[in-house]
Amino acid sequence: MNKLFFIPVLLLLVCTVKAQQISGDEFDISGLEKKSFAAKQQLSTSSITNNYDLKYHRCEWYVDPNVEYIQGAITSYFVVSATNFNQLQFDLNNLLTVDSVKYHSTKLVFAQLSDDVLQITFPSAIALHTLDSVSVFYQGVPTATGFGSFCQGTHNGDPIVWTLSEPYGAKDWWPCKQILNDKIDSIDVIVTTPQAYRVASNGLLIAETQSGNNKTYHWKSTYPVAAYLIAIGVTNYVSYSDYVPTSNGTIEVLNYVYPENLSLAQTQTPDIVNIIKLYDSLTIIYPFANEKYGHAQFGANGGMEHQTMSFVNGFFHVLIAHECAHQWFGDHVTCGSWHDIWLNEGFATYFEGLTEERYSPEIWQGWKQDKLADITSETDGSVFCDDTTSVGRIFSGRLTYNKGAYLLHMLRWKLGDSLFFKSLKNYLNDPVLAHSYVRTSDLKAHLENTSGQNLTIFFNQWFYGQGYPSYHINWQQSANKVSFTLHQTTSHSSVSFFEMPVPILFTGPTKDTLVVFNHQSSGQEYTLTLDFPVISVQFDPELQLISANNSVTETINDVENNWVKIYPNPATNYINVLALNSANSIQQIELYDGLGKSIYKSELLQGLQKQVTIDLSTLPKGTYQLSILFKTGKKYKKFVKV
Repeated sequence: MNKLFFIPVLLLLVCTVKAQQISGDEFDISGLEKKSFAAKQQLSTSSITNNYDLKYHRCEWYVDPNVEYIQGAITSYFVVSATNFNQLQFDLNNLLTVDSVKYHSTKLVFAQLSDDVLQITFPSAIALHTLDSVSVFYQGVPTATGFGSFCQGTHNGDPIVWTLSEPYGAKDWWPCKQILNDKIDSIDVIVTTPQAYRVASNGLLIAETQSGNNKTYHWKSTYPVAAYLIAIGVTNYVSYSDYVPTSNGTIEVLNYVYPENLSLAQTQTPDIVNIIKLYDSLTIIYPFANEKYGHAQFGANGGMEHQTMSFVNGFFHVLIAHECAHQWFGDHVTCGSWHDIWLNEGFATYFEGLTEERYSPEIWQGWKQDKLADITSETDGSVFCDDTTSVGRIFSGRLTYNKGAYLLHMLRWKLGDSLFFKSLKNYLNDPVLAHSYVRTSDLKAHLENTSGQNLTIFFNQWFYGQGYPSYHINWQQSANKVSFTLHQTTSHSSVSFFEMPVPILFTGPTKDTLVVFNHQSSGQEYTLTLDFPVISVQFDPELQLISANNSVTETINDVENNWVKIYPNPATNYINVLALNSANSIQQIELYDGLGKSIYKSELLQGLQKQVTIDLSTLPKGTYQLSILFKTGKKYKKFVKV
């Protein structure tokens, strides 16, 4: 296919008691992963935890998967970042009981406040920039908010406990700082459980220690981590590893699997090798290569991208590709606000799609069609998350996942593959952003700096703006000249016009040409010279753009001179359609709104109909499409303004 560029003269997921094995790719990832719970959530306390910088957590827990209960001791090292520091606050659900708080072996005064805050008072102020530590001893039955937080259930009759803290659930099972502005530099996770069970967690497994009827598992990670990405899974796991060869050495993929699913899992998890290879080639080497990547089965219907070990219900391609992509986008760089959650989920969804483009190209077009159908199933909604108290809105499959993914696809189309992926490498390699929190402005800056393009209009329209465009093409050919008009209507009033390079395919008897037009205004007219007669015109054949209800109409030459007169246009309260000769009498008239919805349709008219008057007085101002069917069977379409 020739390609020319033309510039004119512009699901509810909660703790499930019975774990289920999912084994197909036909499921919707946003529903599976965890993201359709619609309850309102109390936001993490922020101002009270901004006066210290967390450096380290030693998390010591006793968990028996037969019992919904936790006992813990969390030792936290922090650096004071404010003057007159004599109190420290953690986020902690009040349903858990703090037994004591120790500071230099001395018990401190503490209070569990009504807004899920643990407030610790020191005997005197700690000096600015001082590194210090405190240990919190607690226990209780954790509540399960959001997508589960802390869940106890069974699989095949065997008990399991797992955690899932995103977005606001970390405080439900351990004292932490869960606001998105302070990653913990390193962690030790030390879990004791009855010896029949094993523990999955972040980082490297340092030791397994037997003590009587219990066994202690010590996991350690030295990469910065957000509180919601720390997790444990406890059950009778069996384990095995897959290995990914890279230019920098071999990466272990450690799989913790239910015994009853071992045989199936061993046939599915090797898929992760090519997935990681692809992500490495498109961006940067796996960000946690010095530790591991891994999977641990858990009882929720989907997956969660816990750092270095994703928790998944099954091992089918779509799910493991999505969760693995989060290790780059969500874990290595983590959204610094839930307003920007698309930086996690939009990227993971798009990279899941890129595995289809690379390894299953026959379904890539269908993947895009499915995303577009969902995005445009409603006329409103922005990628920017405007309500971070609603878990359902934060994790909207239509907006955060699919529209976020397609925003990236359009950036790739606009910038080209080379500049797009180079921008992502620069973004991930930025020493200020790596292993830290990011905002949309950080990504935008790297895209602009790498490409040299100003993307402010793009982000204002496609990230903050709501809805999508519909494109309408009227074209005709005379000799070797093709001329056409490109109209655009929008589904939501927040954006009056979407600027994008628009691809149009012109097909002839033996050849075709894809031409890219810089679309800057609705009603823009274009003329180009082609060396073949055009049989058909197709808008956006490779689905580069978010759009819906598009139309392509061939204009019949001299229709309005010889067959019909349409007046007044622009119209006010009515419009007339007048037949000019009996040989081409009007058989039917239909009027469509900007989204392609029929709002007026005449009956088939008998014999010669000289004139039809259409009442427009109740219609809002805008552009409408008039379709006229003549007695000869020819159809003529015309845009009219009201």
